[in-house]
Amino acid sequence: MKNVCVITGGGSGMGLAAAEYMPKDKIIVIAGRTVSKLQNAADLLKDEGHEVYVHACDTSSRESVRELAEFAGSLGTVKNVINAAGVSPAMADPESLVRINALGTVYMNEEFAKVMDRGSVIVDVSSNSAYAIPSILRSLARFNTVFEDEEKFVRNMLRFTKLAGDDYVKKGLAYALSKNFVCWYAEQCAFLLGEKGIRVVSLSPGLVSTGMGNLEKEEGKEMIDRSAEGRMGRPAELGYALATLADERNGYLSGVDVLVDGGSTSGKHKPNPIYMAKFA
Repeated sequence: MKNVCVITGGGSGMGLAAAEYMPKDKIIVIAGRTVSKLQNAADLLKDEGHEVYVHACDTSSRESVRELAEFAGSLGTVKNVINAAGVSPAMADPESLVRINALGTVYMNEEFAKVMDRGSVIVDVSSNSAYAIPSILRSLARFNTVFEDEEKFVRNMLRFTKLAGDDYVKKGLAYALSKNFVCWYAEQCAFLLGEKGIRVVSLSPGLVSTGMGNLEKEEGKEMIDRSAEGRMGRPAELGYALATLADERNGYLSGVDVLVDGGSTSGKHKPNPIYMAKFA
């Protein structure tokens, strides 16, 4: 049987770019909400020599994710899963941000773990916004309630957003919390699934010049200014990073988050301008 790579959010941006970097001997399944967008991406990938299937999926629905996992498993051996589906503050309300970004990750990891075998890998996409959340807030949000009661978990996450200022700040806090959860949950899954030989890792991009990233460009200007090169990331750069993490040969990389944000998180502590002048 052929190996299968599943990419949610594969219709555009870094998800599509990751698909382009996958080996051509693998079957690629790209999933997302809009079939027309997926079909356009599939046509592009087929022109490049990939065997591609499209499947509509709403990652905030466990049943929809289960159907995707069963479909992928019917095609061959599911070897790679890249969960790049997600929404940003400009795209959704706080509850949708939590359900799609956080619970969507839970559903993807849990349902695909049922059809994956030893030597496979799950890559969960987070965000460098996760690093803006104080550890005490993560503790108070009680992420571990997701294992006991999903609705209680959602309520715990949302009660903090009510303390924020305007609507965008509320959504920004919900987004950052949801992405901090993704890093935490991927780390938990690395150990929960490690005995099955399923490797789990997360990747946190900075601001990337995709449709989603451009919606946040004005609000995220500070991140661009703090980055080492003073620019947004390119979809191809993040796609290559995702494909590399998902490569089975990277077998000892697990249980960590890989920060790919052009240095914008580290840029909060840039070198003194006096030292920087030495390289002018």
